[in-house]
Amino acid sequence: MQTSLSAEFRDTPGGRQAEDILRNCVHCGFCNATCPTYELLGDELDGPRGRIYQMKQFLEGAADGAAMRRHLDRCLLCRNCETTCPSGVRYSRLLEISQSALDEKRPRGFIERLRRRLLTRIITHRGLFGALLHLGRGAKLAAKAMGMAPPLLAQVPERQAALGLGGLPTGDGQRRMIALAGCVQSALAANTNLAAAHVLGRLGITLFEVGGAGCCGGVALHTCGEARGRAAARRLIDRWLPHLEQGVEAIVMTASGCGVTVKEYPHLFEDDPEYRDKARRVSDKTVDLCELLRRELPAGYIPSVAPQKVAFHAPCTLQHGQRITGAVESVLVRAGHSLCAVRDSHLCCGSAGTYSLLQPAISAQLRRNKYAALTAEGPEVLCTANIGCQIHLAAGADRPVVHWVELLL
Repeated sequence: MQTSLSAEFRDTPGGRQAEDILRNCVHCGFCNATCPTYELLGDELDGPRGRIYQMKQFLEGAADGAAMRRHLDRCLLCRNCETTCPSGVRYSRLLEISQSALDEKRPRGFIERLRRRLLTRIITHRGLFGALLHLGRGAKLAAKAMGMAPPLLAQVPERQAALGLGGLPTGDGQRRMIALAGCVQSALAANTNLAAAHVLGRLGITLFEVGGAGCCGGVALHTCGEARGRAAARRLIDRWLPHLEQGVEAIVMTASGCGVTVKEYPHLFEDDPEYRDKARRVSDKTVDLCELLRRELPAGYIPSVAPQKVAFHAPCTLQHGQRITGAVESVLVRAGHSLCAVRDSHLCCGSAGTYSLLQPAISAQLRRNKYAALTAEGPEVLCTANIGCQIHLAAGADRPVVHWVELLL
């Protein structure tokens, strides 16, 4: 695709990246065939090809971006289009650059900016989120008692049943790996890291969390822009690097959304001379839990959990972001579980980070579609690899929705 970016963008780091990305696009439209919002809405402007064209016009100065924002905001950033694209277009990076440029040139209204900053602050602050979650559950119970079910309260999930595992095992093995506690996972699904630590402990690997590590930056990147996302990422890098220097073997991601963000730190900091090498060191040590267990779990591994009929939802951040497919399924089968076939497994469930809160109508329809696909063969339990998908699917579910590693205990 021919480009001619306007002077204000042309020689900026983001502008140079955007130009390279746009020139790879041949406008073939294959991406629209696998885009959830295009499939749902049927509008060319709500598909990747249409969004790319709008971003190109904006970056070339031919449009002010006002009309574009609504269509960009509707994007799930599922990256299904990147998996489909024959030209390797980095659509997600182009979207991040364009949204940041648009927010700088045409800031959102005060109420919307405040809403997004509060949302980011609440989600990424573990103590604050935990306190509000406790209050939210109390309000939900009160609302039920009074026959009320306000939409937001109705979506507050119940706390997962405790697995009786206690805290993270200390372990005395020589192999040590870091786990990210995550923004909301520790409050909503504390079982995940506990289960991962106990499974890895049986393999002689000690999994531990670094205090004060905080958010990976993904929430801020997709809600409030690159500046806040980079700040969160720098804090995390600074917390982890000393441990890597002391010989920690790997950083294990139990949430695929965080995993794809951290693995792409080199792209986020490619124009930052202070953090470029640090970001790559952290990224190079990062593995998803399924990558690790596909390699480490021995043949004949027998969990204490009885074999079950399982439907696995592959998060977009795992299959399209990290390009990992089949790993979770192979581990579950190795552990004795039987897997249900899931139609349209490439499509998003509608969670997409904060998307379910910012675009509730589209998100709810995508969840209904995904839930129907997951339950078509009557599984006993649903599982996934990302906390956002897990909580989103669990809202109103009639059977357990867990992180897949719990099925290996």
